[in-house]
Amino acid sequence: MFGGLALALSELPVELIERRGLAERIHDRGGEPEVRFLFGQRQRVLPAWLNGQLQIVSWGTRRGESRSLPCTGWTWLETVEAGGWAGDGVQPVVIPATLGFDGGVWFGIREGIRGVAATDEAGVTRVYVVCEPASHYYQVMTRSPRMPCLIGERI
Repeated sequence: MFGGLALALSELPVELIERRGLAERIHDRGGEPEVRFLFGQRQRVLPAWLNGQLQIVSWGTRRGESRSLPCTGWTWLETVEAGGWAGDGVQPVVIPATLGFDGGVWFGIREGIRGVAATDEAGVTRVYVVCEPASHYYQVMTRSPRMPCLIGERI
């Protein structure tokens, strides 16, 4: 299961890091600092280009957080294309990423990941990673039957 991503520190504005308390998420990967966003973290958030701005938003919905949105952090591309997310306040987003994390494996991402943003009944915006059935290579690499929909590439 797609469990997170890393974004090069240079891709995030300093004020956004400070305002959202992201300093504890900064890690060094061979001399290149990155900010990690993992589904298993207590505060599940993702970066997303929303309304023309890079924002840090809640990643999906936990049990009891919303009555109107699904209790998950992902959605299928097939569901999106069939209109399953066609509602007021729902919009496609780009989730910027330098690396993805799935099945204990980090892999490179060139442009980003497709996502959808939806607003719950309390006015909280939540982002869901759009997934598709895994390619053979991705499935062998991560042991996952699904993979995130990457922008401009396919693993």
